[in-house]
Amino acid sequence: MKLANIHKHFIALLLIIGGFKSAQAQAWTLQQCIDTAQVHNKNLQMSRNNIAIGEQREKEAKANLIPKVTANADYKYFTNLPYQLLPVNAFNPALPEGEYREMQFGVPHNINANLQLSMPLYNPQVYGAIQTTKIASELTDLQYQKTEEQIYFEISNLYYNAQILHHQLAFIDSNLINAERLLKNMQLLNEQLLAKGTDVSKVKLQVSQLTTQKETIKSKYEQVLNALKLAMGISIEQNLQIDPNIQYQNTKEYTPASTLDIRIIKTQNRLLSSELNTLNKSRFLPSLNLVGMYGTTGFGYKGQPASFLDFYPIGFAGIQLSYPLFNGTVTLRKINQKTLELRNNELQFGLLTEQNNMQVENAKLQREVAKKTVETTTEQIQLALTIYEQTILQQKQGTASLTDVLLADNALREAQQTYLSAVIDYLKADLELKKLTGNISIIK
Repeated sequence: MKLANIHKHFIALLLIIGGFKSAQAQAWTLQQCIDTAQVHNKNLQMSRNNIAIGEQREKEAKANLIPKVTANADYKYFTNLPYQLLPVNAFNPALPEGEYREMQFGVPHNINANLQLSMPLYNPQVYGAIQTTKIASELTDLQYQKTEEQIYFEISNLYYNAQILHHQLAFIDSNLINAERLLKNMQLLNEQLLAKGTDVSKVKLQVSQLTTQKETIKSKYEQVLNALKLAMGISIEQNLQIDPNIQYQNTKEYTPASTLDIRIIKTQNRLLSSELNTLNKSRFLPSLNLVGMYGTTGFGYKGQPASFLDFYPIGFAGIQLSYPLFNGTVTLRKINQKTLELRNNELQFGLLTEQNNMQVENAKLQREVAKKTVETTTEQIQLALTIYEQTILQQKQGTASLTDVLLADNALREAQQTYLSAVIDYLKADLELKKLTGNISIIK
């Protein structure tokens, strides 16, 4: 009944935790998973498209400073020429004033063709839009980095969960082998009338429980791998094996840096201030445009005594000044809205700063507790293993019962599970602290 596999597995686990790397030809490392997500993750692809959209919007805003040229052409055929009233004494001064006679002017065929040019010399809305779209592009870049950080965080958590489940499966496999070996020995002793039937039933129950637990853990492991594939942006059908080596490192302090959430809030503040500034300028400042036109006008007549179609050039250049006197308080309402949005942004900045400080302190405490738990459970595993081996020896000598062996075995397995939970708690707390202190970086 010597259960040597547990001992061997524990030694192997310590070597793994300590940095031993076994050959895993097909295993994906955490960094490989993150690199794959950089290429295939759909959220990141959409974020990159949003950056491209922001660049196009910025160019669109700048394009409003480029002169605009428009070609116009029209043809009109007057079925009834327009009338005009003329004073009758315009042609005969002898006639009295105050009398008018209607007259028709023009010809039936009218053709106009021209090119119109318009170029803003000063327009506060255009210059404000250029500044606003520039800040909006910076905001889009930060949101892309935020998405990268979320993907890094999500993949790291899933990878850690998969590693822990992988080791849990290995522990259960080892314990299952030992339990089955114990069952055979108990059945043999029972046949020799050296063990009770209830002892055999107890071991059978343990084998059944371990088998059920193995199936449950295996299902969870597959679910975590599927979630990891989705986060990486690869097909669910693709085979994925993770590196089971847990990179457990000693605690180190992180240098506090401005988090992406804080930087996004600050950039949003600049964006709102720029929009407010543009509204104020467009409310009180005029816009000045250079305008020009060059074309031709044609007049045609078909009939007696002679048909004709003559064209005459037309052109002008000038400056157009526009000043808003009253627009129904629409701009004022927009300014009020932006002012309130700006206040909310400032409140959100204060709230986020306080929340981040609180979360950093909690994450430090959580990581410290997890670190102590890892150290404590490492000693507990060694102690449980010693107890188990001594119990096995005592059971061989007839001084310990089967119940003692099962209790020692359960204590060892519980210590192993507690250790694994402590390791994952530490890794997650450390990852959370990295995020809260702005130290998550994507290695490209």
